[in-house]
Amino acid sequence: MEFNQELYEQVLGAAKSFEESLDSRPVTPSDEAVKALSYFEEPLSQRGEDAKSVIKMLTDVGEPGVVSSRGGRYYGFVTGGAMPVSVAANWMAATWDQNAGPYVLSPTAAKIEVVAGGWLLDVLDLPRDAGFGFVTGATMAGFTALCTARNKLYKNLGYNLKEDGIRNAPKIRFVMSEEIHPTNIIALQYMGYGKNEFEYVPCDDQGRLIASELPELDDHTIVLCQAGNVNSGSFDPFNEICDKADGTGAWVHVDAAFGGWVRASKERKYLADGIDRADSWSFDCHKWLNVPHDSAVSICRDREAMQDMFGVVAPYLVTGENRDPDHYTPELSRRARGIEIWAALKFLGKDGLADMIDRTANFAKYYASELEKMGINVANDVVINQVVATIDDDERLEQLITDVQKSGKTWFGPTNWKGKKGFRISISSHSTTKEDVDISLDAVRTALKK
Repeated sequence: MEFNQELYEQVLGAAKSFEESLDSRPVTPSDEAVKALSYFEEPLSQRGEDAKSVIKMLTDVGEPGVVSSRGGRYYGFVTGGAMPVSVAANWMAATWDQNAGPYVLSPTAAKIEVVAGGWLLDVLDLPRDAGFGFVTGATMAGFTALCTARNKLYKNLGYNLKEDGIRNAPKIRFVMSEEIHPTNIIALQYMGYGKNEFEYVPCDDQGRLIASELPELDDHTIVLCQAGNVNSGSFDPFNEICDKADGTGAWVHVDAAFGGWVRASKERKYLADGIDRADSWSFDCHKWLNVPHDSAVSICRDREAMQDMFGVVAPYLVTGENRDPDHYTPELSRRARGIEIWAALKFLGKDGLADMIDRTANFAKYYASELEKMGINVANDVVINQVVATIDDDERLEQLITDVQKSGKTWFGPTNWKGKKGFRISISSHSTTKEDVDISLDAVRTALKK
């Protein structure tokens, strides 16, 4: 097919228009815009259509129905908001259409991934010789690390999992917080384990694992802890957990999906003290690093263990002296997501990343203080970017959430915290300003008056 300059100019114009509207467009689509999405429900044509008409329908019908999570007033989930530089890098990677699996398929993608991974280890202050693999999200990052952990434990025990399989393998114990994020449960279920097999450890009033309640650990054990409780944002006591694991042969994994990014912070790094003593970590890059979705990294202290778990051998796959990215992830073929991670880090630098994390976390503290002035109870210690708020009247609470969502000025959703209904504020976008926060707070005040 010939290069279609008009098509690319059309797309660039539509993207530019959307970008410029982020501060003014409703945070969530109107009922009419959502209803109009039914126009996509049509039979597939026999002969196809002109490319420009395809993109025109996408922008005319699709764009009004999107959620403006890239803007500064979307606080429903820890979803970040892709920075322009990371979006642009994503476009370039898609234009190049690189397969970031074997090195030979894309030396550029492979080299940039090595650099980006090294930068991440540096800025997060994790072991500089650790192994890393770029995957889709926190679930797959956890899955990648936990598969590596299991395979390594079995190897230590003299059992070859890849040869002899899970059916006849020794039992592995999984010890975790009662408030571990469900993506970790899902990852373990993908690995063939059930919820009833896990050993759960009680948590304190902020959702932190109580280290003194840990059972005896041994060389059959994988411990899961977290940096950033999904509600409160609290951090497990990593030093105490690692003290318990030292010398036992147990593997410690940290779900650091969003909270782990405080390792790059100047003001809040102390919250994740001891995280570097663990054996593996999972980070979501499309959260606090603000790159497009489908981007996360799995990191393991034992680089060779990752290669042993995921290295693919085939007659047509010739391994050379260069690092093959597919030897560190479950996927052989995958998009070159390391390019946008590299672009985000190069654009921000260490100071820029630290500033973005501290700025958004400070906005969360401000948001919490303003809610309390309205008579709304803040139920957690606001240590990073998470605020959990409650009202004693459940019916009034539900109406408040509904009215705020329908205002189009901001968006947050319901949650449950310590057996009580509430709502959760998550501020993690580079584009959030003080003005955005004040507009969001005004939407809450208006809903309260109603």
